[in-house]
Amino acid sequence: MSALCVALAGFGMATAPAYAFELFGMKFFEDEADAESVITDPQPYSVTVTVGATGPLEGVVRNASALVADQNEPASGAAGLLAKARGDYRRVVAALYNEGYYGGTVSILVGGVEASKLAPDVNLPDPVDVALVVNPGPEFHFNRVTLANEAPPTDDPWDQVELPSNVGFGAGLVAKSSVILRAEQLALEAWRQQGYAKAVIENRDVVADHATNLVDVTITVDPGRKAAFGDVTVTGTERMDPEFVRRQTGLTVGEEFDPDEVALAQKRLDRLEVFQAARLEAAESIGADGLLPYQLIVQELPGRRFGAGATFSTVDGLGVEGFHLWRNLFGQAERLRLDARVASIAFPIDTREFDYMFGGTFTKPGVFTPDTDFVASVSAERTIYPTYTETSASGRGGLTHILSDQITLEGGAQFEINRFDDAFGTRDFKTVGLYGGAVLDFRNDKVNATEGWYAAVNVEPFYELNYENAAARFTVEGRTYFGFGEDDPFVLAGRLKAGALVGPELSEIPPDKLFFAGGGGSVRGYAFKSIGVDNGAGIVTGGRYLLEGSLEARAKVTQDIGVVGFVDAGYVAADRFPALEDLRIGAGLGVRYYTGLGPLRLDFAVPLNKRASDPDYAIYVGIGQSF
Repeated sequence: MSALCVALAGFGMATAPAYAFELFGMKFFEDEADAESVITDPQPYSVTVTVGATGPLEGVVRNASALVADQNEPASGAAGLLAKARGDYRRVVAALYNEGYYGGTVSILVGGVEASKLAPDVNLPDPVDVALVVNPGPEFHFNRVTLANEAPPTDDPWDQVELPSNVGFGAGLVAKSSVILRAEQLALEAWRQQGYAKAVIENRDVVADHATNLVDVTITVDPGRKAAFGDVTVTGTERMDPEFVRRQTGLTVGEEFDPDEVALAQKRLDRLEVFQAARLEAAESIGADGLLPYQLIVQELPGRRFGAGATFSTVDGLGVEGFHLWRNLFGQAERLRLDARVASIAFPIDTREFDYMFGGTFTKPGVFTPDTDFVASVSAERTIYPTYTETSASGRGGLTHILSDQITLEGGAQFEINRFDDAFGTRDFKTVGLYGGAVLDFRNDKVNATEGWYAAVNVEPFYELNYENAAARFTVEGRTYFGFGEDDPFVLAGRLKAGALVGPELSEIPPDKLFFAGGGGSVRGYAFKSIGVDNGAGIVTGGRYLLEGSLEARAKVTQDIGVVGFVDAGYVAADRFPALEDLRIGAGLGVRYYTGLGPLRLDFAVPLNKRASDPDYAIYVGIGQSF
């Protein structure tokens, strides 16, 4: 027996006219006017690079050169080639300055002649040899560095800025031009964090002494006046309420200017998902009253969007799904999304074996605070799992609060009406309860993390009306990532999840509240929700306790291709701590193809201690790492 799971991502489409779409970097139905112009007079060439220095400097020169970057494509005639060459003079010199080399020379020979001496209409061989010859000269170091009018120190940890000396701006260190620019940015940021919104660099004096290979730098800052936030004027709205948009920024008139608050305001606007563009622009000067007004310029997205998708598995058959999204229903970025799914379509067709789901979710942003959303949803479904069949209707409503970029809280109330067919027979349940949770996400990337950690905690106390039982369900999950090497080509990732349910005996608990394991997001190599509690007669039910974990070793073979080795394990228990033989272990190998959307994932897994009902292997396809 085997399992193959393949998913096709749904396409979101606006109702406004569109002439092209892009999937994984490939464009379809592209308007010819958007395509790159055809080169009518191609001038092929080959480049050799010679750098009179050892170490990484040759790579720096190569990365700076447009001639090197574009050498696999012909230039647009001799004029196009010479334009690239003349631009390379500037680019390579700037790259040398950036590394602390202020006395270097750059020669670019095109067909043996210096490019700067050739006319644009010159006749060149086909192809032509290009030689980029760089003599970097000596490395320069800082001698005297002065930062005039530096911001005073502050005790507020939120306003503290890294010192320029910590980024290499100090006597005796390599005099990189990038370090000078970084020192200027930090000097300005230190003033701005303390309320001086219009701080500027008044003067920069950089003197390189070629006799001693030393550089003296004096940077003078003009902090200007201290400022407070002024009024925010909104322009560009069509269906949106401009007063709501202004309020959603969270900027308060009279509050001391803080660049962090401006950045947070931009994030709040982006989270509304109603703007194609939203730009906050400060006034040119601070008013006589000390207030700095802002203008918010927005461009709204179309009001409707729809999408469709499909899934296929040799075990579960074909599934099709679609959604329709309405944006900005009442002028304050309200969203209504309707979802529908039909799954488990197999041959021969038997509609009694299909899975059905229909639901809707309403979101009202900006409730109580700009960072608090009201979210309500209702759904109805009929789903056939390996261990039970569910027919249900449910709803929930509550608040989601974004405490920071890393911390999100949620809580509310929910209800469910269910009928289940499983090992205990046909049973009806009615549950009402609460839910609450917190997510702490300190990963450096949500779809391809190489460092950091993630934690989630959820609690669901509920009361079942038919059996008159109270119960509570708890889950906690943690993930951590360790990267090794330059740019983290090797990553060790781990995941651990635990759950517990306090309440009556298993026969009086709805199966969807019990714990199961198995599947792509759990223990790979086993069918979805196939790991549970064996009643001794070969019938599997859900359990009261869950513990599962995963360990992955990820390695990049090339910039775009990676390989993964993994081990997953998990078990589910009824009322006792399970024995070692109850532990289900899956292991396998995977391939990753890295795209701008995140890595495309292909995993092959086998159950290491399979039961008679388990598949021999399983294949999983998806977008993003498995965790």
